[in-house]
Amino acid sequence: MSRICLVGAGFIARVHADALRSLKGQQVTTVVDPNLDAAGSLAKAAGATNVHASVEAALAQGGFDRAHVLVPPDIHAGAAEPFLKAGIPVLLEKPLATGSAECERLIGAAAEGGVALGVNQNFVHHPAFARLRDAVRRGELGRPTYVGCVYNVPLRQMAARQFGHWMFREPGNILLEQAVHPLSQILALAGPVERMQALPGPAIEIAPGRDFVGTLNVSLACRDLPAQLRFAVGQGFPFWQVTVVGDDGVAVADILANRFFTYGRTRWLESLDGALSGLRTAGGIAGGALGGFAGYALATAKLRPRSDAFFVSMRESLGAFHAALDEGRTPELDGAFGCALVRACEDLRDMAFPAPRPAPPPKQNAASWDVAVLGGTGFIGTHVVRQLLAAGHGVSVMARSLVNLPDVFADPRVALHRGDIRDGEALARAIGPAKMVINLAHGGGGGDFEAVRRAMVGGAETVARVCLAAGVRRLVHVGSIASLYLGPQPQPVTGATPPDPRETERGDYARAKVLADRMLLDWHTRDGLPVVILRPGLVVGEGGPPLHSGLGMFNNDQHCIGWNDGRNPLPFVLVEDVASACVLACTAAGVDGECYNLVGEVRPSARAYVADLATALGRPLRFHPQSPTWLWLEDMGKWLVKRATGRQVPMPSQRDFLSRGMRAGFDTSDIRRDLGWQPVADPVAFRARAIDVQAG
Repeated sequence: MSRICLVGAGFIARVHADALRSLKGQQVTTVVDPNLDAAGSLAKAAGATNVHASVEAALAQGGFDRAHVLVPPDIHAGAAEPFLKAGIPVLLEKPLATGSAECERLIGAAAEGGVALGVNQNFVHHPAFARLRDAVRRGELGRPTYVGCVYNVPLRQMAARQFGHWMFREPGNILLEQAVHPLSQILALAGPVERMQALPGPAIEIAPGRDFVGTLNVSLACRDLPAQLRFAVGQGFPFWQVTVVGDDGVAVADILANRFFTYGRTRWLESLDGALSGLRTAGGIAGGALGGFAGYALATAKLRPRSDAFFVSMRESLGAFHAALDEGRTPELDGAFGCALVRACEDLRDMAFPAPRPAPPPKQNAASWDVAVLGGTGFIGTHVVRQLLAAGHGVSVMARSLVNLPDVFADPRVALHRGDIRDGEALARAIGPAKMVINLAHGGGGGDFEAVRRAMVGGAETVARVCLAAGVRRLVHVGSIASLYLGPQPQPVTGATPPDPRETERGDYARAKVLADRMLLDWHTRDGLPVVILRPGLVVGEGGPPLHSGLGMFNNDQHCIGWNDGRNPLPFVLVEDVASACVLACTAAGVDGECYNLVGEVRPSARAYVADLATALGRPLRFHPQSPTWLWLEDMGKWLVKRATGRQVPMPSQRDFLSRGMRAGFDTSDIRRDLGWQPVADPVAFRARAIDVQAG
């Protein structure tokens, strides 16, 4: 039995733990993470007995003989090297390191410790790709002559403009984060890269002085075969396909659809061969599609183990590494393989990416401020800060990431603070002398409802406590209309409408919003918290995602499954109107303890909005009307299957689906009267700022 230490307790660590649980002879015994709560949670799920905050503490206690290092890429080398020098084999998540020099250092440390070093390039073990490799090895294509790969994928962080993510921080990080996947498949088929040429696509500015290149067309001369790669991230249509051309056929692995098929010849004359070979190819595609659906259904019903392609690729990759160790072999995806990938990424970076422009001088924080904006670097926060500065305020901004910010945050009147709203000390520093606080941070959080509640309600409670202690004169809490019941009702919803009294029948996000609103209002009544609650509707505009979840469910970027028939007016509001309400609420008199709904005057239906968006973007977007009752029944069916297989999940609520359809009317005369709020009322101006801006 191999005893394994997991270093890092994030999402990918849980996937490793689940994959290891499905492998015989592997047992997680130790989890290492500075966040001991996260480490403890993962240890409990994985059946581990030891939890440590540092690698040094784990090595001092021992109790394991192999390690998986699953921390962010920029600390891979520092986390892995102590294990290697101590004689502990290490499997590193991709990329092996952030530079070839670090890779060489790790390879040297492994040699010094006399142990194996591996890299988890799991897509080399993807089921469809594995079938392609087997076909090539068996000679089904004859002599292979060419490898091609198209990697055309969306990028959630680009769509959300989360440019503080590691992959955007340095030129080339996007290659280490994303391009290593298709490059690992090319190298596995064609051998190490000997020469390459790259043609980059256009660069976009993601922050002052920071350009980003998201597309490359690369020709590679590899040791065994020539290859080409089309690398494109931030794309609308997901498509990832690897093709091998041979003298006697072509093999294709469709990675995202998990399909493998071939083009070949039959023994018949050309006129009949075209039909029969085409049918054979079509049969391969259809068989892969049906097989994938059947596997999903059986796994959901717990009639077979989890079998989605990503999980299988992880299980097979981890299994191959540990099998090699057990048999005394060098893993196929070893340190040298990982180093070759990183070196290829470096060469591509130097060849195709623009040289970094001179960095702006370090920003000096403002010495004083009168408004603090928590969670102020996001979509709404950027507009709020811009309007506060225009109104003459000094602003303190706190966010979890302060990298690649828009130019408004370089203003000398802005002080930047890195922190989380659940950290009282960080909050106190960010609020400082401010007498007005705008809280746009929801606290993050995922997992079950209790985790969501701790993050969202606990974060709001910490903000309230620190504001009271600091003597803040006004806390503007920006919540959401999700805290209200918005299904059909005879009276319009106003700011005085209480949070949904049946919150247990709502989804986790809405339920947590209800509890946060109630908690803040209770603090106002009991402790005099000077809070004003603003509940924005469907916020749209510059910097926001074009496909708003309030329109319906986007199973993909083209088709919107409506929450209902899509004919009722929806409570849209422009982001700049939300920002103006936040600024007005800071200084309005006599509004402590009040709640206001931020809903604009222009309220198109879901059908109309999707149609206008399709025209503006030049894309075939489609709205599909649906009955909320049918949506609820679909979820009930899924719930019954999950319960039948022993999973403890809450029963879906029809009330939640009715609320998502937002058939309720809104009366916003209260916020106009009390704050003097005047949202855009011209439909042409609304369309220009909400929809047409997305085409730019």
